[in-house]
Amino acid sequence: MTATSTTAPTLPGLEPAPTPAAPPRPGSRAARMALPRSVDVLKEIAAEYGVCVRPLAMRRTDLNTGLTEVIDLPCGATREDKCGPCAKKNRRLRQAQIREGWHRDDEPLPPPEPATEEQKALILLRGHLEFSRDEASRASQWDQVEDLDEAIREVEEAIAAEGLRGRVAPPHSTGDEDQGDEDNGRRRKRSTRRRQDAPDLPRRKVERRTVGKTYTAPDGTTYRPSMWLTLTLDSYGPVRPDGTPLNPDRYDYRRAAWDAVHFPRLLDRFWQNLRRCEGWNVQYAGCVEPQRRLAPHAHFAIRGTIPRDVLRTVAAATYHQVWWPSVDVQRYTLDRLPVWDEQASVWVDQDARAPLTTWSEALDAIDDDLDAEPVHVVRFGSQVDARGVMPGTDDAERTIRYVTKYITKHTGDVHKATTDRQRAHLDRLWQELQVTPCTDRCANWLLYGIQPRKAHAKLKPGRCKGKVHQRDTLGIGGRRILISRDWSGKTLSDHKHDVRAWVRALLGVSVGLEGVYDQGATVEPVRHAWELARPDDPDVGPMAHRLLRAIGERARWRSELLAAKDRAAQLPDTASTTETDGTTGEGL
Repeated sequence: MTATSTTAPTLPGLEPAPTPAAPPRPGSRAARMALPRSVDVLKEIAAEYGVCVRPLAMRRTDLNTGLTEVIDLPCGATREDKCGPCAKKNRRLRQAQIREGWHRDDEPLPPPEPATEEQKALILLRGHLEFSRDEASRASQWDQVEDLDEAIREVEEAIAAEGLRGRVAPPHSTGDEDQGDEDNGRRRKRSTRRRQDAPDLPRRKVERRTVGKTYTAPDGTTYRPSMWLTLTLDSYGPVRPDGTPLNPDRYDYRRAAWDAVHFPRLLDRFWQNLRRCEGWNVQYAGCVEPQRRLAPHAHFAIRGTIPRDVLRTVAAATYHQVWWPSVDVQRYTLDRLPVWDEQASVWVDQDARAPLTTWSEALDAIDDDLDAEPVHVVRFGSQVDARGVMPGTDDAERTIRYVTKYITKHTGDVHKATTDRQRAHLDRLWQELQVTPCTDRCANWLLYGIQPRKAHAKLKPGRCKGKVHQRDTLGIGGRRILISRDWSGKTLSDHKHDVRAWVRALLGVSVGLEGVYDQGATVEPVRHAWELARPDDPDVGPMAHRLLRAIGERARWRSELLAAKDRAAQLPDTASTTETDGTTGEGL
C-alpha cells in the first residue's frame, strides 16, 4: 500500500504572491532585446511633434537663378495606418472647418461683384460672334463657320482671363462628337411621379439664405441654436448586441450591399427634399461611418434648427430608385465566365458563342416594359436621431469630436471583428459586395449576362477595381466627409492658410516659415519647377537624417510659438480667436 500526500486547499485571497521573474543577465540576448529600439523612439518623437513619418522628397529649381534644393513635403495621408501625424492634422482641420461653419449668424459667401465695362464688352462681342455664326450656318457657309468658331474660342479665353467665372455658353457640337457612344446622345427619361408608398412633402420656394432662425427668450436674450442629426438605413434582419445577425441565413445581405453602394445618392435626395420642404438652403457638415452591423449611417451638423417631426417625415419620404437591368439571376460564376471576342469586339458566351445583351439593349427593354419596376429602391430606416446644440458649449465640442472620430481609419477598421461570428458576418457581406454592380461600367454586369456600358477586353468579372468592392470600404466607396458648398465659404486649403496666417501673425513674420510651407507668399513671385526626387538620388539624404532634421526644426518652431503665446497673453487687449491644434504649432 502506497502512502499519498495531500495538500490542504488555500483559502481564497491567501494565495502566495507570485515570485517575480529574475531580471535578465546584463549583456545577454534577453537584456539587449528589452532595450527600446532607436528607430521606434524616432518615429514616436516624430508623431509627438507632428512630423510626417513618410515625407515626399521634392526637388525645387529656381528658374531665375538655377538653384536646386531638395525639400521634404508632408505626404498628406488621411489614414493613420499610413501616417499618423498627417492624419491627425487632417482631422484637426476638419474639426476647425465644422466648428467655423456650424453656428454662423451671417452668410459665409459675399454676393458677386458687379461686372466691369471690359467684361461687359467681351460678352457683347461674344453675342455678335454668335449672331454671325448663326447667319453663316443658315447660309451653309461652313468655311466662315470654322473661322467664327476659332474667334469664339479666342474670345472665351479672353473672358476667362478677364476674371469672369463659369462658361458663357456651351460649345457648339460638330456632329461627330457622339460617335462611339452606344446611346447616341439620347437621354433616357424616367417618370418623376412619386411612389405611392412614400408620403408627399410640401414644396416651398427656396430662399437665398443659409442661416437659421433667431429665438428670443422671455428675458429678452436672443440665441441661435443649431442641430445634430443621425440618419441610418433600414433593418435587414434582427441582430445581436455585437452587430451580427441572429439568423445569418435569413439576413438580407443582398439588400444590405445594394443599400451601401447607393447610400450617397440617398443622402443627396434627403438634402434636396429637406431644402424644398423647409424653403431655405440648409447647410450641413458630417461624416459617413459603418454601424456595428456594418451598415453605413451618417452624422451631420446642421446650421439652424428644423422641427424633429419635419426631419422624420422627410427621411420617411426620401428614396432613391435604381433603374438598372435585373440582377435576380446570376448566369455566370467565377469558374465559368463569358469571353471577349476580338473580331466582333463584344463579350460572348464561351459555349454558345452568342454575344451578351448590350447595355443599351438592356435599358431599351426596361423602357419598352410598361410594368417595369426599379431593380432596387434605397430607403432610410425609422431611426432618426436629432437634437439641438447650443454654440460655445461643451456639448458642441464633444459633438464635433464625435463626428470626426473615425475619419482617420479605414471603414473596415472602425469596428474590429474579434469573434468568429463577426468575421463570418463581415465575410458574407464582402462576398455579396464583390458581385454587386457599382456603376453602369462595372465588370460585374458580365456575371448577369449583360455587357456594361463601353465594354472592353480588360474587364474582369468579380474583380472590379471599384472602391465599393474592397474589404476595407464595406461598400462606402465615395467621400466619407460630406460638407455643403456654403458651409464656411472656404475649402480645406483655405482653412490651412488661415492656420498658417495665424501662426505668422503670432510670431510677427510676414512670409512663410523658412519659405517651405508657404510658397508664393512673398511680394515678388518666384517661379519654381518641381519634380519628385528619387530615394537613391545623391542629394536625397537617408530617411533618419530627414526625420531628425524635421524634428529639430519643429521643436524650434514650437518653442517660438509658445514664447509668442506667452507674450500675447501678457498684453491686456490682445486675444486670439483662431484655434490651431492646441499649443504645439502642428497645424503648420
